[in-house]
Amino acid sequence: MERRIIPTARPVQGKLVPTGDPVSIPDGTFVTLTQALGGSYTVIFNGNMARIDGADGDALGLTPETLKFKPPADGAVDAEQVDAALSSVFDPEIPVNIVDLGLIYDRRIQDGRVHIDMTLTAPGCGMGPVLVDEVKARVAQVPFVTEVEVELVFDPPWSRDRMSEEAQLELGLF
Repeated sequence: MERRIIPTARPVQGKLVPTGDPVSIPDGTFVTLTQALGGSYTVIFNGNMARIDGADGDALGLTPETLKFKPPADGAVDAEQVDAALSSVFDPEIPVNIVDLGLIYDRRIQDGRVHIDMTLTAPGCGMGPVLVDEVKARVAQVPFVTEVEVELVFDPPWSRDRMSEEAQLELGLF
């Protein structure tokens, strides 16, 4: 996506990248939209990068985006829906979702609880809080999920070998 400068159409809440601290962006403030993927938006605001939830797309003059899942008839958490929710999370700086980046090491579902082991591209990567919060929020939207636990793990260390071929092509690594 090409960067573009747009004014906010209303006040909107976001999260600063990489800390995840909340930020309020006032009505009429010009922001630079740098990424609109997976139902969230990355903007530059007063020199800081921030994430805005897809449900607030109207504040950026865009169509709001939300995840929608059909509740399974059996009343159980659908693993494919959890995977779809995970695939909707994009690194704020990289146009590839966290599943294709190879950041998800494991996910377990038991009695409505979802436990996810994920990593970051580097142990010191500051994106951890933002990505963990977004993973929790997205997976919590899956019907019948009662709790989401995300554990950051660094063993084995992430390497680009964990990326899907599509992600490697997108990033020009092939």
